[in-house]
Amino acid sequence: MASRWSAYRPCEPASLEQRGAVRYPVLVTRATIRAHGEQPATATLKDLSTFGCRLATAGDYDGGERVWLRLSGGLPISATVVWTADGLAGCRFDQPIEREVVRSLTLGLAAVA
Repeated sequence: MASRWSAYRPCEPASLEQRGAVRYPVLVTRATIRAHGEQPATATLKDLSTFGCRLATAGDYDGGERVWLRLSGGLPISATVVWTADGLAGCRFDQPIEREVVRSLTLGLAAVA
């Protein structure tokens, strides 16, 4: 049985960071997102890792929905929407993207072909 002291003692907040890779803020932010059978919607890339990204978009997407992303005019990338909240969507890439792509987007280099 817990004492009154232990019931109200302060505790450290839980670690919310559970990603497998570091997410980097991006300098090149142009992106599009497209669900199957839909027209591409403009999005703003917020952060990026080799395994996923966070986008700001006006589109309405559900967790678990399969989408195609195009980052800075590059080749389409297949992904799954993991979460959505307040105009943001977190996506996990079906296959990790190359480090050179992440590097070019986070350093603001020219668009990746």
